[in-house]
Amino acid sequence: MSKVLITGGAGYIGSVLVPELLEKNHEVIVIDNFFYSQTSLLDCVNNKNFTLIRGDARDEKLIFKYIQGVDFIIPLACIVGMPACSKDPILARSVNYEAIKMILKLRKPEQKIIFPNTNSGYGIGQKDIYCDENTPLTPISLYSHLKVDAEKAILDAGNSITFRLATVFGISPRMRLDLLVNDFVYRAVNDGFLVLFEAHFKRNFVHIRDVANAFIYAMNNFENMKGEPYNFGLSDANLSKLELCNEIKKQIPKFYFVEAEIGEDPDKRNYIVSNAKIENKGLKAEISLKEGISELIKGYQIIKRTQYSNL
Repeated sequence: MSKVLITGGAGYIGSVLVPELLEKNHEVIVIDNFFYSQTSLLDCVNNKNFTLIRGDARDEKLIFKYIQGVDFIIPLACIVGMPACSKDPILARSVNYEAIKMILKLRKPEQKIIFPNTNSGYGIGQKDIYCDENTPLTPISLYSHLKVDAEKAILDAGNSITFRLATVFGISPRMRLDLLVNDFVYRAVNDGFLVLFEAHFKRNFVHIRDVANAFIYAMNNFENMKGEPYNFGLSDANLSKLELCNEIKKQIPKFYFVEAEIGEDPDKRNYIVSNAKIENKGLKAEISLKEGISELIKGYQIIKRTQYSNL
């Protein structure tokens, strides 16, 4: 089994990934500053293969200490999303880019990196043309610029894999309600209505458990996949906001939504994505949007928005 260092491992993705890695008997070291006061890894602390360090992913001495002897590095620590990055751009750059450069400086060449980028780098795509890994990256926000720059640095350094993740959805112990599917379902459950701005804007989606599985798949198939970026999402879920709302309405019939005649969405991302490259490597997202919406509806009987703000 492998020894894995995960920065930001108590976040939305890490809180699902870490228990899966421990279940498969990997040794896991998590460094996280618990910025959002989350308690998402409490169920892991009794596992002898789990080491938890409360600390900053930008702390060079700390990273140097715990990077020694690990097989895989998964840098999840990130100021996530356009609003959070815009709120504190200096912090965003230091966490999302400079901390990655530091890891590349400290790691040994044989240590493998698996990094989560985002589809956001595709920016505004061309109508009815799928973005694949050869499509030029045209990020339109600070968040996506930093992720694209970090991906380039990682791939240039070698012995690495990057995932250009679709917009993630689904329940996690460290929940995020700012993500589009999670947000829309929350509004459908709690408010019963939604006003859509630029409802025709499209993007791809993927379930959080499929994302966790993708990291494990990449670990197991690293030599066959290394040196490349991979789009990863549900190939049958390149949907507009309006289409997403219609999917939610199938499970919440009283959900009412309307497209605003004036106004605009500050988030201008609009693209459809091909996941053929990674599917040809043997990995396909399996958990449907329908299943994800169903679990969110159940989960929202428990959680409230104020607990899970990302700002």
